[in-house]
Amino acid sequence: MNLKSERIYLRPLEESDAKLFLTTVNDEEIRYMTGTKGSFTLEQIQQHIRISNEDSTRYDFAICLNENGQMIGELSISDIDENNSKAGFRISMNTIELTGKGFGTEAIQLVLKFVFEELKLNRLQLEVFSHNKRGIRAYEKSGFKQEGILRDSLYYNGEFSDEIIMSILHKEYINKTAQNA
Repeated sequence: MNLKSERIYLRPLEESDAKLFLTTVNDEEIRYMTGTKGSFTLEQIQQHIRISNEDSTRYDFAICLNENGQMIGELSISDIDENNSKAGFRISMNTIELTGKGFGTEAIQLVLKFVFEELKLNRLQLEVFSHNKRGIRAYEKSGFKQEGILRDSLYYNGEFSDEIIMSILHKEYINKTAQNA
């Protein structure tokens, strides 16, 4: 299953993506933005992709450029709870150089359409650290609203950051889509 927009498409993660994934999780600035402290081996990442692809409560996608198929990031819709009509979300670009170009926002738009129109969920939630200003702007631009703050939740590089909980509801997605039409 591929989801496509003007400049990018989303496709399921494959084990062959693990090498690029490993490079991403070792990038210091990406680690800081995502709050990643652990280290991973290629085998652990391959196993994670394999297990994730078999998990019916999640979808993991590579973000790829339409022009050449290059993988520029990845995202997950996780913890899908059909009984309560909700799921979690996270996204990461492969390098900081790819941020600020609208690719993340474009990927989020594809995810929202999938979550609310295909999966028929009511709520999508994410957590973002307060130092990730670009991420917060992209989420707000896409219609996510701040719900709460876990103060001083992350200690990284000798400083504390808050963890901001954000979500978007189906009705908010519908209103935003109608406004943009």
